[in-house]
Amino acid sequence: MNNNASKPLAYGLVGCGMMGREHIRNIQLLDNTTVTAIFEPDAAMREAAKEFAPNAIYTESLSELLKIESLDCLVIVSPNYLHTDNLREIMAENPLPLLVEKPLFTDRDDDAFIQSLINDYPAPVWVAMEYRYMPPLAEFIKQSPSVTGGISLLTIREHRFPFLEKVGDWNRFNRYSGGTFVEKCCHFFDLMRFILQSEPVSIMASAGQSHNHLDETYNSEIPDIWDNGFVIVNFKNGTRALLELCMFAEGSRYQEEICAVGKDGKIECRIPGPSRFWTGLPEDEPIPNIVTSPRSPKGPIQYDIPVEKHLLAAGDHHGSTFYQHQHFQQVVLGNESPQVTLSDGRMAVLMGMAAQESARTGQAVTL
Repeated sequence: MNNNASKPLAYGLVGCGMMGREHIRNIQLLDNTTVTAIFEPDAAMREAAKEFAPNAIYTESLSELLKIESLDCLVIVSPNYLHTDNLREIMAENPLPLLVEKPLFTDRDDDAFIQSLINDYPAPVWVAMEYRYMPPLAEFIKQSPSVTGGISLLTIREHRFPFLEKVGDWNRFNRYSGGTFVEKCCHFFDLMRFILQSEPVSIMASAGQSHNHLDETYNSEIPDIWDNGFVIVNFKNGTRALLELCMFAEGSRYQEEICAVGKDGKIECRIPGPSRFWTGLPEDEPIPNIVTSPRSPKGPIQYDIPVEKHLLAAGDHHGSTFYQHQHFQQVVLGNESPQVTLSDGRMAVLMGMAAQESARTGQAVTL
């Protein structure tokens, strides 16, 4: 671990696809950091990353990356189904502080290994649930207890564009991605636990593949990834949460709409999709906002929570990747502990797997 405050913190990346390049851009916004080395087996992705990290060492294998002694930490941004293999190799060869992208794992058989990491990994691990750090959502989370008087119902709606193209088209198939409720929605299951401060006891879901990717084939195989669904979660403290997902609604003004209601009132948070996908006039681009609606005195109050332009330009997640990296940097320096732990990442995946199972079987799943 870097104990020399004058030496730039040296990051190694495992993967530099679309999300990997977002990590690179946001790491470079931090003070006293450098992207030192990258392992990316795809030649096109390596070339794309060199625009943002021209001075990095590009290795031929993860093992070669792990032999670079100057590295202070690693960021895992490989395809979902490779995360546990990457973690096994890192654990065996060079267990550095880690930021690992979601979902933490995609195969239920890997859960025992993840539990062993929770107990035995010798360095801090942060699971990349960056949605917690979107400025409008962070403000929503902060205000929710006082506005609602204690949350009873939480609703998360995401109406968005279909899955984007990824290297090897891994996100078109459940066996590689973990399924939509694991791949896409583990963020939202993490938010449910974090906002409601409770653990899930049962999950009911209905979902399917209605429109997206049905006209695509890969090695003569049609994608099986779902594109819409509902999930109801009951929590130990008596609260309830609902997820509504639609991935053929890219014309929506807001991509995420989160609502919490309690005995004293309601609070809503509305977040547009990535700025680069906005097709209207620049002056008409929606701004994230919060609406509070107390029961007394009645009447909603709306105010905007804009995100700084340079953070919007650095990625698709409204500045949250940057704020996440700010905290992770302090974790690596020994000044903080991870705010999103391996246990958090594991529970988000288990909730997603339960939702997948419930939608597949038509039965509620007890956790």
